[in-house]
Amino acid sequence: MTATGAEITGRTGVYVHLSHPSTHVRTPQTFNRAFAERGIDVVAVSADVAPADLAATVDGLRGWRNLAGIGVTMPHKAAIAALCDELTPAAAAIGSANAIKRTEDGRLIGENTDGSGFVRGLTDHAIPVAGAHALVVGVGGAGRAVAWALAEAGVATLTLANRTAAKAEDLAAQLGAAHPGVAVAAGPPDPSGHTLVVNATSLGMRESDPLPVDPDRLAPRTVVAEIIMEPRETPLMRAAAGRGCVVQEGLPMLTSQIDLVVEYLGLGKGESRA
Repeated sequence: MTATGAEITGRTGVYVHLSHPSTHVRTPQTFNRAFAERGIDVVAVSADVAPADLAATVDGLRGWRNLAGIGVTMPHKAAIAALCDELTPAAAAIGSANAIKRTEDGRLIGENTDGSGFVRGLTDHAIPVAGAHALVVGVGGAGRAVAWALAEAGVATLTLANRTAAKAEDLAAQLGAAHPGVAVAAGPPDPSGHTLVVNATSLGMRESDPLPVDPDRLAPRTVVAEIIMEPRETPLMRAAAGRGCVVQEGLPMLTSQIDLVVEYLGLGKGESRA
């Protein structure tokens, strides 16, 4: 039985969510509720796969005839893009994938819905994006997707900060060429002068982690958004709230992607995966 009480049968599709570690993820429970609400005969399960085992795991999933799709989170989003047979234009531009579709002949096609889900999560909470002065800290798989989506949504300026500066500089050059109307630059993780600050790193998953930005540099009413979903309230969110900032937890980025993922995978209402 699933968490919602639906019976799992031989016709039930399996949505496999790959991560490492898996203890912090909230995708299985979130998607299982969504599948049940939509009458979709699919169960979401989490798989803790170490980076060294990713290629073998993905190769094995090609043979799963009842595979409804693959979800991907840290640290695999960039690595799995290279293992796909094909990428959508968005995933190719971003260089990472978080939703993988299996064709009948076992080919894997990667998509990235992270960025569009993140922006939708902001706008659904009445947080304006167009015209914002944005800082994205961390340009890994999720951070790249968020940066692309913010540029497409029309932020005025976009600063990219990353531990490896060259990665931020490369992405800034790509985004600047694709979106000449947005002032894009690599820079330090200094939130001063920004109206939207996004933590796209893993810092905050543990209480002992250092803060990704100096909260004393945050101005009141700055929007501080997380992509971390567990814990629900990170140390950065607490510090930002104490400075009078508007805080956005990471979960809306996931829930806002559900319809995008369901549509991409072709999981219509009541569909079974025989």
